[in-house]
Amino acid sequence: MKQEPPLIVPHHPASYDEVAQLLEQGKISVAEAFRLLREVEVGGGPRPRGIVPRNPLPAPIQPEKQASLAEIMAELESLIGLTKVKKLVKELQAFIHIQKRREEQHLATEPMVLHMIFKGNPGTGKTTVARLLGRIFKEMGVLPKGQLTEIERADLVGEYIGHTAQKTREQIRRALGGILFIDEAYSLARGGEKDFGKEAIDAMVKAMEDYKDQLIIILAGYRQEMHQFIETNPGLRSRFPIIIEFEDYRIEELLAIAELMLRKRQYRLSPEARNKLARILFDHYQFEPENFGNARLVRNLIERGIRKQAVRLVNETHLSREQLMLILPEDIIDEEE
Repeated sequence: MKQEPPLIVPHHPASYDEVAQLLEQGKISVAEAFRLLREVEVGGGPRPRGIVPRNPLPAPIQPEKQASLAEIMAELESLIGLTKVKKLVKELQAFIHIQKRREEQHLATEPMVLHMIFKGNPGTGKTTVARLLGRIFKEMGVLPKGQLTEIERADLVGEYIGHTAQKTREQIRRALGGILFIDEAYSLARGGEKDFGKEAIDAMVKAMEDYKDQLIIILAGYRQEMHQFIETNPGLRSRFPIIIEFEDYRIEELLAIAELMLRKRQYRLSPEARNKLARILFDHYQFEPENFGNARLVRNLIERGIRKQAVRLVNETHLSREQLMLILPEDIIDEEE
């Protein structure tokens, strides 16, 4: 292929205006213009007034619009179940709003200590609600960022003296501006006085004072274990004034969650499969009431059901849309075979 001859500039431009004129006259390319601009700048010429190329680069993609407070509250309301939790979150939202209005009118305000304890079995929506709270608090100006940082004992407790405080401070720095969510928080007090978990609690309590306007801590875990954890640490009760009980879902609510999960994946349960799923959930609730898996159990059963359906259909030659979507009773298995 014949190469284009190199572009010859009539004379070396001494100013940005000359570069702009050459570009407008079509005597130089955009790339050549930028090269000449750099040379003029190095030479100490006047600052450019701005050159707009004929084919400018596309505008940068704008970030997605932040959801409004009303939209986030509607998202909370759309969650299945959690009636008492929703009510308490609405109370918190109203309390914060009114305290800010009182502050505007120079009235006395209540201290906003928003550190919380979430008590409940796995799969009851604790993490989901914590994430929504972060977004709510950001929109209301309580937190600068509102992000959720999820950690557990292993992320805080070190292996030697001083290591725990260092690890705890690192996690707190990560969470600044948002919510630090510590799952199975009761495990921090299981080892007794000599356990490094106590050091993590002490560092955490100090951070609550040092960063009171930049951090909210949520301790989460099983109902009974969290109750004992609070009882054995009397100082925590005053520092975590908000306790939210996450009750187990009712069977009908869990079935609604299952159908929602499947609908998002473009599957659906046959009536017989729905009945079988209900029986399995009821058996788990009856025999494991203290450790009932709730929505986490539903998700495991649904994901297993989708895999079983795939194995059932994989050798079929002609499959209809309905067959690809339908989950049958034989696909709903409680335990892996």
